[in-house]
Amino acid sequence: MSHFSPEDMARQLGQGLLSFPVTHFDAEGAFQEGPYRDHCGWMLEHALTGLFAAGGTGEFFSLSPDEVAQVVGAAVRETNGRIPVISGCGYGTAIATGIARDAEKAGADGLLLLPPYLMHAKQEGLAAHIEAVCRATGLGVIVYNRDNAIVNDETLARLCDRNPNLIGFKDGVGDIELMTRIYARMGDRLTYIGGLPTAETFATPYLTMGVTTYSSAIFNFMPDWALRFYAAVRAGDQAFVMEQLRNFVLPYIALRDQGRGYAVSIVKAGMRIIGRDAGPVRSPLTDLSAEEEAQLRVLIERATA
Repeated sequence: MSHFSPEDMARQLGQGLLSFPVTHFDAEGAFQEGPYRDHCGWMLEHALTGLFAAGGTGEFFSLSPDEVAQVVGAAVRETNGRIPVISGCGYGTAIATGIARDAEKAGADGLLLLPPYLMHAKQEGLAAHIEAVCRATGLGVIVYNRDNAIVNDETLARLCDRNPNLIGFKDGVGDIELMTRIYARMGDRLTYIGGLPTAETFATPYLTMGVTTYSSAIFNFMPDWALRFYAAVRAGDQAFVMEQLRNFVLPYIALRDQGRGYAVSIVKAGMRIIGRDAGPVRSPLTDLSAEEEAQLRVLIERATA
């Protein structure tokens, strides 16, 4: 049973910082619920307004549908209604609608609809996919616009007209004109979330377009830093924002870009460095090398000194 209606969830998410807990695995790749719940509880000791369980940073793409429900259920039990829990959802329409129903049974408050597997589709096909997920559940649905699933403002407006539980739009494209068109057309009908990789880089310009929040993967291992950075963005403290971009975020991105798939791997490396090991990433991802992890340690120590 969810704790937040779609409308309440939308209001809550737009008021503060969001994050995606990594998913904890043992050396053989099995989900570890105890350590995962402990990590969610630790994150909740800080000011979060929404928790995205089994999302991109949580390696949704490597989980089976049954495992998604397990991870989401663990997050729901740990949060116990304190903040909304949003479940990752995706793949083809038949699998996505099943994940949506299972997430609702597990107690999730909402869904983050990730791009469908592999295929590129016309606007009509994407609309049918999104609408099927919206109609499979009473949960609030957030569309993640990125990669092979980019809806335009006209498609999104029609979907919103027909599906009141479509409450959020997460941008992972970085197309300023498209984002402007969507916000100009939809206004406060949707909650807008920044979702480009290492969203801190885009937080300030996106705020001027109505994107009041973003999901911070860095929060997993530097929550106090992530909250200070978000507060500076919202306060318009450009001097602090630029200092942190120069000294930590941009070097962090350069390190992330040294290996394909490192957007998740670098977060799990950060967890190891601060003493909260979440285990390895699942294949086909690979972990950072020892040398790369040492470089990350220097960045973290400098940023948190």
